[in-house]
Amino acid sequence: MTTPQTQTHRIAIVDDHTLMREGLKMFVENLEDFDCAWTAPDSQEALKMLEKDVPDILVVDITLPGRNGLELIKDVRVLNPDLPVLVVSMHDETLYAQRALKAGAKGYVMKDAPHGAFEKALRRILGGGIALSEKMSETILLAFSSGANPGPDGAIHHLSDREFEVFQLIGEGRSTGQIAETLRISPKTVDVHKLKIRQKLKLTEGTSLTSFAIRWVEMRKLGKKAE
Repeated sequence: MTTPQTQTHRIAIVDDHTLMREGLKMFVENLEDFDCAWTAPDSQEALKMLEKDVPDILVVDITLPGRNGLELIKDVRVLNPDLPVLVVSMHDETLYAQRALKAGAKGYVMKDAPHGAFEKALRRILGGGIALSEKMSETILLAFSSGANPGPDGAIHHLSDREFEVFQLIGEGRSTGQIAETLRISPKTVDVHKLKIRQKLKLTEGTSLTSFAIRWVEMRKLGKKAE
């Protein structure tokens, strides 16, 4: 009697760090029923690859050169609406998980999570579920059960994905130069984003954007809303 073959699930990985791409690829290929279809260092290359080869799950980082991970997810939802996306990022899930889900992702795993969490997320998404940490799932469920908006607070919600990324990095105490290097954009572009953020948040001249951002990030990590 012939033993039925195990179905192989094909995973594609988009991350601008070579070590992370190769590490995730190696981990995926060590799983018996998974294989890495391809990897890409940025959104542009990923979209080109998707035109030729659509995997079973697309794994995406948030911080990418050019169009960031959230923008890539939105592009994927238009071009391949049935392709599930899992975000694997260094960014705190309390700051980005809800934005990722709103963009169209099916799950969010932090890069410092145990390897088992990554495999569990892949399998949960393949089964049609949403993959979040227990803490994040509880936060969202509590928000909905209380009738609160689980999304970002107030005017923060109106920031574009790139503006939110800059705002979050400001909240981590990064300088303009450091933000530019992290996002691979010019310092002048960072300053333009800062100006737009101030305008959207309606911060007065006497209000420090840095102080406001740091306080907001700290409050979000504590599960509170910044006033």
